[in-house]
Amino acid sequence: MPRTALLVSAALLAALLSPAVSHAADDPAPVPVDRFEGEVPFASQPAEGIFTWGSDTDDPPALQLTARSDAPEGAKVLTGSYDISGYGGFTHDFAATEPAHDWSAHQGIRFWWDGQDNGRKIAFEIKDGGANGEASELWTTSFTDDWTGWRQVEIPFTDFVYRTDYQPVGGIDHVLGLTGMWGYAVTLPAGVKGRFAMDDVELYGRADQSLRANVTTDAAVYPVKEGGTAAVKVTVATTGAAPIDDPVTVAYETAGGSADPDKDYTPVHGTLTFPAGTVSGTSKTIEVPTLRDKAAESAETVPLRLTVTGAKAPAETPQIVVDAHGLPYLDAKLPVRKRVADLVSRMSLAEKAGQMTQAERGAVGGGGDIATYALGSLLSGGGSTPTPNTPEAWAKMIDAFQLRARATRFQIPLIYGVDAVHGHNNLSGATVMPHNIGIGATRDPRLAEQAGAVTAAEVRATGIPWDFAPCLCVSRDERWGRSYESFGEDPALVQSMETVIQGLQGRANGRDLSRSDKVLATAKHFVGDGGTEYGSSTTGTYKIDQGVTKVTRQQLEAVHLAPFETAVDRGVGTVMPSYSSLDVLGDGQGPVKMHARADMINGVLKDRMGFDGFVISDWNAIDQLPGDYASHVRTSVDAGLDMMMVPYTYKDFTGTLVDEVKAGRISERRIDDAVSRILTQKFRLGLFEHPYADTGGAAAIGSPEHRAVARRAAAESQVLLKNTGGLLPLKKSEKVYVAGSNADDIGNQSGGWTLTWQGSSGNITPGTTVLQGMREAGGNVTYSKDASAPTDGYDAGVVVVGETPYAEGVGDVGNGHSLQLSAADRAAVDRVCAAMKCAVLIVSGRPQLIGDRLAGIDALVASWLPGTEGEGVADVLYGRLPFTGQLPVTWPRSESQLPINVGDTSYDPQFPYGWGLTTLTRVPQGGTTTLRALALAATAAERVGADRTGRELVAKARLLVQQKVGQAITDAVAKPFADADHLLLTGRYGKAVQKLTEAYRAA
Repeated sequence: MPRTALLVSAALLAALLSPAVSHAADDPAPVPVDRFEGEVPFASQPAEGIFTWGSDTDDPPALQLTARSDAPEGAKVLTGSYDISGYGGFTHDFAATEPAHDWSAHQGIRFWWDGQDNGRKIAFEIKDGGANGEASELWTTSFTDDWTGWRQVEIPFTDFVYRTDYQPVGGIDHVLGLTGMWGYAVTLPAGVKGRFAMDDVELYGRADQSLRANVTTDAAVYPVKEGGTAAVKVTVATTGAAPIDDPVTVAYETAGGSADPDKDYTPVHGTLTFPAGTVSGTSKTIEVPTLRDKAAESAETVPLRLTVTGAKAPAETPQIVVDAHGLPYLDAKLPVRKRVADLVSRMSLAEKAGQMTQAERGAVGGGGDIATYALGSLLSGGGSTPTPNTPEAWAKMIDAFQLRARATRFQIPLIYGVDAVHGHNNLSGATVMPHNIGIGATRDPRLAEQAGAVTAAEVRATGIPWDFAPCLCVSRDERWGRSYESFGEDPALVQSMETVIQGLQGRANGRDLSRSDKVLATAKHFVGDGGTEYGSSTTGTYKIDQGVTKVTRQQLEAVHLAPFETAVDRGVGTVMPSYSSLDVLGDGQGPVKMHARADMINGVLKDRMGFDGFVISDWNAIDQLPGDYASHVRTSVDAGLDMMMVPYTYKDFTGTLVDEVKAGRISERRIDDAVSRILTQKFRLGLFEHPYADTGGAAAIGSPEHRAVARRAAAESQVLLKNTGGLLPLKKSEKVYVAGSNADDIGNQSGGWTLTWQGSSGNITPGTTVLQGMREAGGNVTYSKDASAPTDGYDAGVVVVGETPYAEGVGDVGNGHSLQLSAADRAAVDRVCAAMKCAVLIVSGRPQLIGDRLAGIDALVASWLPGTEGEGVADVLYGRLPFTGQLPVTWPRSESQLPINVGDTSYDPQFPYGWGLTTLTRVPQGGTTTLRALALAATAAERVGADRTGRELVAKARLLVQQKVGQAITDAVAKPFADADHLLLTGRYGKAVQKLTEAYRAA
């Protein structure tokens, strides 16, 4: 069929099936993009082609070119079927080896769609600018499949908006230029099986100015001090950046709002004209003077209404805001408690509800709802980042959100939070520390504080004043997917590492919080999340995360509550309850979700411990409570939660909270208490005086000085479990064969919570892998990931194996994960260790079962998740620094032993808690006589409070015992050895040496 006939038939069908659309006679002819007659193959970059994609192997749709007698154009159409659980769709990319296409002459893009009338939204994206179709900006819109049969869908280019939630690369210029186009993509509906048919994608219409030109203002909100003049910059811009063809006029007028004309401001009106030929990007300014009336007032708004002719008008009416002034809460000289009391007394119930609400940045779009709902807080969930993911973009984004808060009556600043759990891990290029389990292995409280200080400085330099860290869970079962978030299995070890709170916040009295290098910390997850019973979780396919912790009252106090008491003493600013349930044996309540446990949150945390900060819920955690939504809100607020993390349901939460208070089911006193706690921290952070980002410290993000701290932490976290024949440290003269899945993978060695929630393998962030670190140390290294290269002629092998990233319950053992090395890792270990002396490094968030291969391994290292500084691992491998790390958790012989922990009556692990050989350190000589002398000296040190001396004496005894024991670790050795480390951490140095003596005698 001739092309002209095809166009006629398509037009006829459009007339029959679609609403009437008139097109100017001088419109250019449609330009085909896809006819689906076979002219574009199923292929991917760099060639031109159509390809599918999805979140897992089942999600990409099945596509084919199908002959259809009812095809709107030609003989074939694109058909497909899908069953998508996460996300999935298909893309047509133009060839990367050819120039990009120019679509700027056209009004939009259109295609035929065979409607299924399923009411589902289908996302349609176009690809603009950049190097190719997979390195371009994504601009998106959607249409709803709510008809049956063929219909032509027309989408003007002006309907497309820039995607803020995901871009394959950093932003190019955030302008839909249309002069460098690389194709399109279709995202199909998830959660339902379906099929589709599509035909004849083409460009249509002429790019008339009213569609390709737009008028914008440089902000949506213009705060100004009383008596000052607001300057609103109005800009005309065009798609493709061409000059405008016809004049554009902008009529403006101040009207409405809470400010009074001629009293609070001088009304203005007029017209701005941009003549034909005006260059895209040209700006003019409207000035709005405000007036002084000498009265103390809350903020007042002056909308500036704009009427645009010849271009698209701004999406919002800009608002001038006369700043609040003269009120006591604004006086920085007053005590915080007086400022809080004054502000709370002025607030409406709706404003208080807003302060108790935290939304996700992706849910509020441009941020208009911040003022509409008087929101108190925003967060970035794992992987929720600006584009590009740079410090400048973070600061700009958060400042834009803070600007929105200036349009509220009392201009209460937002408090923005992130999960910076091992450095500013959401930010590309940040310094990524070892995860907490590695920090626990260092046994170095001073280093933990330094790591916290680096994290705080990098987080605050991007405009973020609040960190959802540290996790103070006491991990009691390493099958838990969060176990690496714990400093260890011993509450005494967790408590010793809480110096990280001072690193984050500064002094316990909160006086450092307003500094530009400190953030508000969060003790989480209160209480008992590390003690959940395997198989008790009811969340999806999770096995242990979010399950039930069954303990006696004594166990609860000694194991799980103790770290939180320390955190309160250290002045931690916020506390986050756990998703898990607590079942205190004998109290008659059974398992109760922690977000509902008023006895723990109000009774223990706030009343008994004296916690004066505020309690923030976990992500949508109140939705897991029994009953309807109103009961979720009522139960959690009455239990003592002060702010709710309700990422996408903030409107429902604020509305329900207000209704519950008005109905008398939640007391206003409880609301005032919650809001007072939140405002107290905002005042302490200095947000009222300095709401915007102080980026003075941004240059230090990822700096050599900060990375040096992370490198030291990585080195000190390495635990040498076995070292037959003194294989480690390696000599630089030795020829070393390096293999294994984790030797050269920055993503694997960083673990979960790195750029995204779950983390990912590969070269995801700047840093140094273990392999690179070995090379930079000057090692003579050959690398073969799968150990397939010849193994002859080497002095030693280093095989770096372990886990791939995961987070939370996704990583639970039994939920797609195990404690066994992968088949590829086992093969690499077997091949290398059979050919030469070998050291095996296990990069993982928890112990891996290695007992069946232990005899064939000369040296074994628990490397944990060392972060971005693989040079730290190389530092101990090559002897620049000694191995000093100790096990923060017990290393089991088999999974059947789990849970296994220090203090258990039956205790026979592969390696006991506290085990860790050393290098470059002289081991004391002697036997029981030496140990007896060390015990006497340690007891004396304990008596006079000489803690440093006491610790050094216990360390000498530990090294002596380990030297005698070697690898002959029996239960008679393991139990007193582990007990000794607990005694050391609790300051009982003499008893610790006595326990080590017991282990020595049993060896």
